[in-house]
Formats: sequence, structure tokens, C-alpha cells
Amino acid sequence: MSINQSPPVLSSVDRPYPPIAWLSTGALALVIVGGILMASYAPRKAPLGTATGFLVTAVILLASAGILLAGLKDFSRKTFINVFKWAIFADLVTASMIEFAFVRDQTRGASLLIVTGMLVVFTLSVPTTIAFTVARFADD
Repeated sequence: MSINQSPPVLSSVDRPYPPIAWLSTGALALVIVGGILMASYAPRKAPLGTATGFLVTAVILLASAGILLAGLKDFSRKTFINVFKWAIFADLVTASMIEFAFVRDQTRGASLLIVTGMLVVFTLSVPTTIAFTVARFADD
């Protein structure tokens, strides 16, 4: 490349992106494992230390994905928001049904709080992964 040439413009497919989808998917995996752990004990008292560890780690991964997402340049935010809003609507329905099942099974106190936190991470991580994957290939 000579001095007068500008660097090539990368298409959306070729642009490097931080591991946002990996982080949000990792958060999802942790809350699924934690949710299975909590459900396996319902309505008995679950081991809250292990479940809390899964939840805290998932929150850290999802927050990291959010921070990286906020710092992106040359990214189709319009497409991301458009996909995210419909995906979160679907996940809210699913999370609400799961929450109802835990409440109906007499889950109370700290156990219900942890399950609710896991469902919040679930509700945010799936749409984040879907919307990021779609928006990273959009050319707005």
C-alpha cells in the first residue's frame, strides 16, 4: 500500500467484533445450569451458594457484553434494537411462565429471588445474542 492509498473498507462480514455473542451465550448457559439446579430441588431448599455463583458469573458476562456492545462503532444499532425488541417480547412470555411455575411450586424467599435473577439474565441474554448476530451483518 502506498502513502496515497487509503486502507480498504471492510464489509460488515469482514469487520472484527468483540465476543459479545459468546459472552451473552455464556451467561445464558450459566443461568440454564443454575435454573436446572434450582428446579431439581423445588420445593425443597436448594444449595443457594452454588446457584448464586452461577447467577453472579452470568451477570458479569452479560454486563461485559453490554459494555462491549455500547462501545461498538460502525454497528447497525437500528437493526439491533429492532430485532432485540421482538426477541425480548418472546422471552418475556417464556420467563413469565417459568416464574409462575416456581411460584406455584411454593418457591419462596432467597430461592425465588435467585430464580428471578436468573430469569432476568435469560430474558436479556437470548435477545442480545440474536440481535447482535443479526445486526453485525447489517449494512445500514
